[in-house]
Amino acid sequence: MRIGLIILLVISFFGKSFSQNKTSRPNIIYINVDDLGWKDVGFMGSTYFETPNIDKLSKEGMVFTQGYAAASNCAPSRACLMSGQNTPRHGVYTVNSSERGNKKTRKLIPIQNTAFLTDDMITMAEVFKMAGYTTGTFGKWHVTKDPENDGFDVNIGGNHKGNPGRKGYTAPYNDLPNLKIADNGENLTDRLTLEAMSFIESNKNKPFFLYLPYYAVHTPLMGKTELIEKYKNKGGSKGQKNPVFAAMVDNVDANIGKLLKLLDKLKLRENTLVVFTSDNGGIRAISAQDPLRAGKGSYYEGGTRVPYIIRWPKLIKANTVNKTPIVNLDFFPTFMTLIGITLENKILDGKNILPLFEGKNIEKRPLFWHFPIYLQAYAKEKDKGRDPLFRTRPGSTVLYDNWKLHHYFEDDAIELYNLKDDIGEQNDLSKSNPEKATKLFQILSNWRTKIEAKIPTKLNPTYDANFKDGKQSNTK
Repeated sequence: MRIGLIILLVISFFGKSFSQNKTSRPNIIYINVDDLGWKDVGFMGSTYFETPNIDKLSKEGMVFTQGYAAASNCAPSRACLMSGQNTPRHGVYTVNSSERGNKKTRKLIPIQNTAFLTDDMITMAEVFKMAGYTTGTFGKWHVTKDPENDGFDVNIGGNHKGNPGRKGYTAPYNDLPNLKIADNGENLTDRLTLEAMSFIESNKNKPFFLYLPYYAVHTPLMGKTELIEKYKNKGGSKGQKNPVFAAMVDNVDANIGKLLKLLDKLKLRENTLVVFTSDNGGIRAISAQDPLRAGKGSYYEGGTRVPYIIRWPKLIKANTVNKTPIVNLDFFPTFMTLIGITLENKILDGKNILPLFEGKNIEKRPLFWHFPIYLQAYAKEKDKGRDPLFRTRPGSTVLYDNWKLHHYFEDDAIELYNLKDDIGEQNDLSKSNPEKATKLFQILSNWRTKIEAKIPTKLNPTYDANFKDGKQSNTK
């Protein structure tokens, strides 16, 4: 679908690139769990969720303690990952309309949302195709209508949908594509893993890119009965106490274990790079992310900081922890370097993080988030957002050298936090440290100008400052 544009791009193989000096081009597996929070796995400190396979993976690779999604909800985060570009470039900010919440509570008219990446956007999967990889996606796509038009040879279960439907975790699967008729009661996560394992076996002798974006653990919450009972009997811990959600996390862990065992069986472990992460922060009303503030849909740390493991035995030393801030935008340029492809005219907003895999450093750089729209609250008493009606109101955020600045467009307000001392973003230092606030605001402002980020300025004529809305819940 992008043949004309691709012909215009300069595509070359680096003679002796970073990766080729170290090893042959690896297989790539990118596991993207949906709505899994930073604290929803054992290796990040949870004592409630049991994730022995993911925890084992963390000991076999490199854990990034300050890893981020480029957006705090599903569609824009995935669009950033697959395009390598930040939200202002592609305009995907949310699911469906940007006019979320009661219209009387929105002071500004938000920037119009773009539903999907455009046809002329080169995707990560297409880059792998250029390098001769076989590509497959198994699960939630949510970036365009059909991933087979965007570089994937195989698509199981992925289209425009953001969740599997009201009863989608058990067969039949609500018309998700390429999932054949299954026995009643078959679990969707189990099925996607089996399909992914079949793809690996079929392509074990040639390089492959496997994208595994599980629908789990997104709502609707549906877990296996025996696992629900297990967590009911166990009891909660530190605000994590939902046995159905825990059952879903447990089942994702079990399936990742199956996948990793297959790599060992086929002797593919050494030259397969595995990434484990989430598309955005967890839903705080379902699972607390303490000490992080807020959750999915917010641009406080709970909405964007996510668990990260990268394992590649040929290059990455086992049982290592890296505190360098990274973001899912970084994987596009990293993978391009790794597989020996360059696109002369492709704009990328991430950074090649391959040096980190060797234990080296990369230059400090700011990370940016831009969200010129509204997302209404899940649960007023649990969200820990800036106000009870919205997870976030229109604004931008910059993180640099452990200092984080929020800028909100409705009231031109600034918040400044030192994450080194205040990871929970409780102590606003914008008034006590105006020099730092001014410096970060200038960095943010310059970036918005450079990237041509749209900022809402038109007032909403139906806004009522005295209106209080008690019906705001939405799970997208």
